[in-house]
Formats: sequence, C-alpha cells, structure tokens
Amino acid sequence: MNSRGGAALLKDSIPITEFSASGPFEGHDLLRRGFTSVKNELLPSHPLELAEKNFQLNQDKTNFATLRNIQGLHAPLKLQMEFRAVKQVQRLPFLHSSNIALDTLRGSDECIGFEDILNDPSQSEVMGEPHMMMEYKLGLL
Repeated sequence: MNSRGGAALLKDSIPITEFSASGPFEGHDLLRRGFTSVKNELLPSHPLELAEKNFQLNQDKTNFATLRNIQGLHAPLKLQMEFRAVKQVQRLPFLHSSNIALDTLRGSDECIGFEDILNDPSQSEVMGEPHMMMEYKLGLL
C-alpha cells in the first residue's frame, strides 16, 4: 500500500482539471490564469496594422540595405554604432528624453509627425518621484 494513504492515491489518479466547468458558462479561474485582458486576445484589425507598428524598423532595414549596396559594409555598421551610442544617452529616468540626436541621425528632426503632437501617455511631462525612479533603474527596488 502507498505510504501516503488513500487520499493521495485518489488525488494522483484524478487530474484537478477534471473538476473545472467547461463550456460557454465556464468561470475564469483568477488563481491559475490571472486577470483577463481583452487587449491580449485581439488580433490586428487590418493587415497593414503590423506594418505600421514596425514602420521605423522596416525603414531602417531598407536604408541599411541600400547604404550597404551603394557604399559597402562599413557604412551601415558605422551608422548602427552611432544609433546605439545615441540611444544610450538619456536624461534621468524621471525626466522626458526627446532623443533629438537620434532624430537628427535619421533625418526626421525637421519633420512634425503624429507622435510629436499626440505622444504616448507613458512619456507625459508629469514628473514622478525622482528617488524611487532612480532606485528602480539601478535595480535597488
């Protein structure tokens, strides 16, 4: 006989998922699956939506390929190194960074786009608590 007893034998032989309700009236199990988010279940509504989200990445790839064909391998590598160096320069985490140097390298510093007027709410001008934001960035929290 099993040393754990009869209850353990019954528990091992019947999966717990058998006890859950199934069908259209099934309740969502918060403990096992967490909170539901409609945003995660949505599919792109239009085929061009994914292309629009990755527009800058696709444009950079095209520009690098063109530059490589015209000037050789060194030109896109140099430009990519400059992009990485410029992306690392940021203000303190509680201040908004405009990344003007990156815009200048891409040639979009003189263009006014949608993101310049109606920007992402996470980059609002509301300043957070500086000490907590620095501790979070440094990994102390």
